[in-house]
Amino acid sequence: MKLSLLPLLALFSLLVVHPFFISLTELRYNTSSQKMEMAQKIFWDDLEISLAKEFGQSVDFLNPKDKAKLDQLVRTYLLKHNQLWVNGKPIALNYMGYEVEEDAAWFYLESAEAEIPKTVEMRNTLLLGEFDGQQNIIHVYFNSKSPKSMLLGKGEEKGKVEF
Repeated sequence: MKLSLLPLLALFSLLVVHPFFISLTELRYNTSSQKMEMAQKIFWDDLEISLAKEFGQSVDFLNPKDKAKLDQLVRTYLLKHNQLWVNGKPIALNYMGYEVEEDAAWFYLESAEAEIPKTVEMRNTLLLGEFDGQQNIIHVYFNSKSPKSMLLGKGEEKGKVEF
């Protein structure tokens, strides 16, 4: 009896390949500028799906037809899906830009001036509407090399750390 390897390989790949959906946010308080600096690492192919759903148009991070238009879509999306509070007060965020790496991109935001943080709260709903199991990791750095961290996802979109 001759077995075909193709069905076995297909079954094996389904068992081995387990997609995960995650983003990473790093927040740092800059004592010189008195602003929170935010860097977010997001898989650009996942973000393409979210942007397409949110704005009803296809998006290509690697070869954008109109870089300024893509930048505007990203700005709108990130400002909608990220909210920040320092010491209980809402803090406005400004989008600074992004850079693409191999399979992800880093997005940069900066807050308006903020008090020295005693508490930092963040609401992060990135990719939650498109991917079951999406997790958004938040690391907040202030006066330490070790961050205070939050793990946010569907049902727990907002978290808080204290210093």
